[in-house]
Amino acid sequence: MRIGLLTESGYPYVGGEARLWCDRLVRGLGRHEFDVYALSRSARQEALGWVDLPPQVRRVRSAALWGEASGRPVLWGRRRAGRRFAECFTELAAGLTGASGEGVTRTPDGGVTGTSGESVTGTSDELADRFGNGLYGLAELARDTGGLAGALRSEDAVRALESACRAPGAHRAARAARVPDLLAVAADLERTLRPLSLDWYDDDTLGAVDLCHATAGGAAALPGLLARHFAGVPLLVTEYGVRLRAHYLAGAGAVAGAGAAEEPAPSAPARALLASFHGRLAAETYREATVITPGNAHARRWQERCGADRAKLRTVYPGLEADRFAEVGEREEPGEPHTLLWVGRVEPAKDLISLLHAFAEVRKEEPGARLRIVGALADGDRAAAYLAHCRALAAQLFPDEAEDAYAVGANPVSFEEIGSPEAPDLADAYAGGGVVVLSSVVEGFPISLIEAMLCGRATVSTDVGAVVEVIGGTGLVVPPRNPRALAQACVQLLRDPERRARLGAAARARALELFTVEQNIAAFHSIYLEIVSHCPVRRETVNEAGEPVPFAHPAEASVPGRWAVGGRLAGAVPLGRPAPLGTAATAATAATAPSWAARCGLRGHLGEVAS
Repeated sequence: MRIGLLTESGYPYVGGEARLWCDRLVRGLGRHEFDVYALSRSARQEALGWVDLPPQVRRVRSAALWGEASGRPVLWGRRRAGRRFAECFTELAAGLTGASGEGVTRTPDGGVTGTSGESVTGTSDELADRFGNGLYGLAELARDTGGLAGALRSEDAVRALESACRAPGAHRAARAARVPDLLAVAADLERTLRPLSLDWYDDDTLGAVDLCHATAGGAAALPGLLARHFAGVPLLVTEYGVRLRAHYLAGAGAVAGAGAAEEPAPSAPARALLASFHGRLAAETYREATVITPGNAHARRWQERCGADRAKLRTVYPGLEADRFAEVGEREEPGEPHTLLWVGRVEPAKDLISLLHAFAEVRKEEPGARLRIVGALADGDRAAAYLAHCRALAAQLFPDEAEDAYAVGANPVSFEEIGSPEAPDLADAYAGGGVVVLSSVVEGFPISLIEAMLCGRATVSTDVGAVVEVIGGTGLVVPPRNPRALAQACVQLLRDPERRARLGAAARARALELFTVEQNIAAFHSIYLEIVSHCPVRRETVNEAGEPVPFAHPAEASVPGRWAVGGRLAGAVPLGRPAPLGTAATAATAATAPSWAARCGLRGHLGEVAS
């Protein structure tokens, strides 16, 4: 099977967000071939280079979503192309603003009515259709003219946005947009829609794959939408963090940190228009996707609220390498019994301030307790300023202590990094903690909790994101932004070593059952086979004269497995029995293979089929 893997700011870049799970997926599915189509987000990411690619990666195509737009010049010398662009972009803009025609007013249910009260266009479905028509119209124009370089930030684009914002029925926030807001929105749209101008959709690229797998929503899914539009290639969308949710959080963070940010935060009208755009893009992605695989129930609920069909959803948990933490998890020693451990990326969303205040309460009950904060600094000046603030607060709350007048004082709170002498790697960090704490106020899928569970550690966590789903009763959960509740839970576990051991053992068993690389790969293997068996790509092969070639694609081409092995049938799975190798169904398949092969006249290859 040939798979087009679509990424944004991820695999195969060394500094990619989804690099690890994509690399494990590609390496674990060695019987398939992968074409990687990567979108980068910064010059630094491209400068770091790629990870070592396995042989099943046939090609890598990349494009930048940063810097100035590049590409072939658009042929705007023809008036017809200009009119097509204006029409398509106007449809796209109308889908964002909710504009729906002359003399209309918006109703509480999201629709619009005319001056006489009759219902007119502008319902949610119709606005989604207008957005989709504009999006695919721009893609077809880009393919016909050579690209949209510069057009999406042109004066015509800004005028179309302004007209849509001023049209009757437009949202209140859109009507408040001014020219600087529209320029900012046009610049963001141009970067996000750059995949429309790429030459990735012909018969030699994404048009030749059997399946497109987008590793995120947003811009990463755009090439998959266009491959489905132009070539009918089925689309699988995986979201371990819902991109629309991330956009909302990023907008809120930009406003909160506008004073320290390098660039001014976008205005309220600009944020509203961009949120509408990303919401429409997410809805279109979910509508056109064949299967959607959220990484947890929290992401699944977000997708359903954004319009995803429940019948398309298949929850697939991320997988971690359990062997990395096996030694620590199998030890009988419980770690340092009086040490609380926090592991993660240092940023405001992790709420280390509440953790430090909670630890102050813990020290009142357990004077010998220690707190180790182990992690990497998140990108950006705000994260560095936040870490400095946390260090200052720790020094204020916990002055250096000494056992007597001749001993050197030490602070009960330590800030460490992975790779330091105190924590050479993650497993060593978890080995030194008795209780692992998560204090976040915003969290998607808590990877650090799964790592702690694999190490057999008891945990205390705040009830955010998918925490409860991951913990499943094997740890203590408290409300976020509640230092007193967090402190009480930590004291309970510090004083009860038997309970710590019991919870740690249960947590390790749960993590080994649900959150390993093996279960993740097996799930995607099964989904790949399901999609290809139900939605095969129909391609017409022609000869040099342009005439269709009969039987150019034999029936066995749709059967999972490798057929061409020295000219003989090898490793095939019978039609109607698409059970992946290595599953419980394999034995039954092999048992029925000889009779199936005999009916098909393949008596000479019974050994290969049965094996």
